[in-house]
Amino acid sequence: MRLTPDLTPEYSDPHSYPAGVAWQDGQYIPVSQAKISVLDYGFLHSDATYDTVHVWDGAFFRLDAHIERFLAGVERLRMTLPVSVPEIREILHNCVSLSGYRRAYVEMVCTRGTARDFSRDPRAATNRFLAFAVPYGSVADDAQMKRGLHVTITNTTRIPPSSVDPRVKNYHWLDLIGGLFDAYDRGGETALLLDSDGNIAEGPGFNAFSVRDGALITPEHGVLRGITRRTVMEIGHEQGRTVREGTLTRDALRSSDEVFITSTAGGVMPVTRIDGAPVNDGAVGPVTRAIMSTYWAWHKDKRFVEDVVYPSQETKAPS
Repeated sequence: MRLTPDLTPEYSDPHSYPAGVAWQDGQYIPVSQAKISVLDYGFLHSDATYDTVHVWDGAFFRLDAHIERFLAGVERLRMTLPVSVPEIREILHNCVSLSGYRRAYVEMVCTRGTARDFSRDPRAATNRFLAFAVPYGSVADDAQMKRGLHVTITNTTRIPPSSVDPRVKNYHWLDLIGGLFDAYDRGGETALLLDSDGNIAEGPGFNAFSVRDGALITPEHGVLRGITRRTVMEIGHEQGRTVREGTLTRDALRSSDEVFITSTAGGVMPVTRIDGAPVNDGAVGPVTRAIMSTYWAWHKDKRFVEDVVYPSQETKAPS
């Protein structure tokens, strides 16, 4: 049975939060009321993993892939989820359904939790799960999607994979935030960070692609295996293109025929300027446009989508 939260805040909060619905401790609540303890390892030590999936026109896109990656991250961090996989799926569906959003950004989180007597032993902590749905947001706004993003390659080095497993989606964002401020200071709109060898790694929440002679190359070392990244690689193969994971130098990126970035928050987003200089002729290229078109077309492909049932429709819990 679907639960209906009381979406009226119980108190006046001086902070600004987006409207949305969260699940925490067995109940659905306004997202502004979702909280973790200040003693939670997730807050104190960024000891948490998460995954985000989007809902577009009332349907989840590649929900199975996102849940699979989330479960892998939980396992690698030696955490134990207090909910089952079917329960996770139902919770995510219900958060979106109760929010009413037909385009939503949906997140599932597992934190290390807290331990008695403020123990520093992570094995003593009770792991926690929570989830929420808020309005869909994109790395690039409408204007940037049309004319292309202006990206700055920062000298900030991404946390090396020997320190933090990049396959585990995590909240270790200080390097990414530092890169963003560097990009802003230099007139950019977002940043690309470098790996420990000085080559292109990834940006704050997105992967990068270079296009040359119709072929796609994306960095392999020290990056999150993004679901949108994976989708674009599959689209590239379907379109008969050469697709390669490997090393991408700064010079190679700057001299690309086309450049684009990929993220659940925005999909496929063109890049037309790097460090103030145009990529090729400075216009969004035909390969990028073709991949963008197919990417959004796949949002109507039954192989990849899972419809949300909203309260106005027949009330049936997702299986």
